[in-house]
Amino acid sequence: MEKLDRIIEARMKLKSRFEKKMADSPSIADDKPLGTGPTNRHGMPQLPPGQTETIKWPVLDLGYHPDVSLENWRLTLNGEVENPVVLKWQDFMNLPQTEDTSDFHCVTTWSKMDMPWKGVRLMDLAALVMPKDTVTHILCYAYDTYTTNVLIEEALKPDVLLAHTVYDAPLELEHGGPCRMVTPQLYAWKGSKWIKRIEFINANKKGFWEERGYSDTAYPWRNDRYS
Repeated sequence: MEKLDRIIEARMKLKSRFEKKMADSPSIADDKPLGTGPTNRHGMPQLPPGQTETIKWPVLDLGYHPDVSLENWRLTLNGEVENPVVLKWQDFMNLPQTEDTSDFHCVTTWSKMDMPWKGVRLMDLAALVMPKDTVTHILCYAYDTYTTNVLIEEALKPDVLLAHTVYDAPLELEHGGPCRMVTPQLYAWKGSKWIKRIEFINANKKGFWEERGYSDTAYPWRNDRYS
C-alpha cells in the first residue's frame, strides 16, 4: 500500500509538470485535424488521413520474434531519472494495472479500432523512477534490437500502456508478447514490441525507423509519416 501511495503521489507530480504540454499536443488540440468519420475521445476524426480500417491485425516487424520467457523477462528504466530500476515480471505485474480500449494506427495505412488492452501506464512506470526536469524524450529498446523515440509529453499520456493482454488474452509473441508498448495518439511504430528498456533522455535521439527517414513525431491526424 505504501508503494502504491508513492506511485500515485509521483504520478500527480508528473501530471502537473506535463499536463499543459499533453493538452496542447496535436493529437488533442489540433484545430484542423485531417481524417474522416465520427470524432474519437480526443476530438479527432476516428480514421486518420490515408488510413483504411481493418478487422485483421497484420504482423510487421524486423523479421525476428524474440521468445523471452516470463522468468527471464526484464524491463530496465534508466537514463535521466532519480531512481533507475530493473523490473522482473512479477514486479511489473504488481504495479497498478490499467484497462483501456483504443485505436491502433499503423503507418502502412491500416487502422484497427477499439482494441481492448490491459497493462501498466507508462506514466506509472515513470512515477517509479521520476524523470529529471531535463528530460525531453524517451528511447525505447526491444529484445529484437528495435529502437524508437517518443516525446516525453506523448509518452506520459494516460492511454500509453506497456500492454501484456489484449482481447482478454495474453499478448501473442508475434504481436510483441509478453509485453509491448501501445501509443494510440501516434502511429504504432512508436509502440515498441518486445520492449525491454526505456531510457529517459535530455535530447532527441532517433530510433530504427527514424534513422531511415520516418518522422520523429508521428502524428496520424497530420499525416506525419516521414521526416
